[in-house]
Amino acid sequence: MPLVRVDIQQNPDPTFARRIGEQIYAALRSCIDVPEHDNFQILNEHDAQHFVYDPQYLGIQRSDGVVFIQITISEGRSVEKKQLLFKTIAESLHAQLGIRLEDVFINLLEVKKENWSFGNGVAQYVS
Repeated sequence: MPLVRVDIQQNPDPTFARRIGEQIYAALRSCIDVPEHDNFQILNEHDAQHFVYDPQYLGIQRSDGVVFIQITISEGRSVEKKQLLFKTIAESLHAQLGIRLEDVFINLLEVKKENWSFGNGVAQYVS
């Protein structure tokens, strides 16, 4: 049920954004029990002119390597599971792709299950 959006500055490695998505999907599976094959992602790369961020908001020193991650999921996960997800994503991106922990920016949106349609104009989660 998650829909993941990833936004980064243009990267010379054409596989970089996809590899970020792979790490996020693995974290979703392990931290919040996302089922196999429930992998829907939009991966965007932007030139510097169209990629705006504050390099020191809340005392966190960000670089041009900042990764914006927005995850829309069905509501109902505990705060502890969400915190574990954030930590797992950041640590995985750091360990596997060398992304600085300070550069992992995550926004989680929770919606009711009736707000999803996976195709055919049907709200599959409505009972």
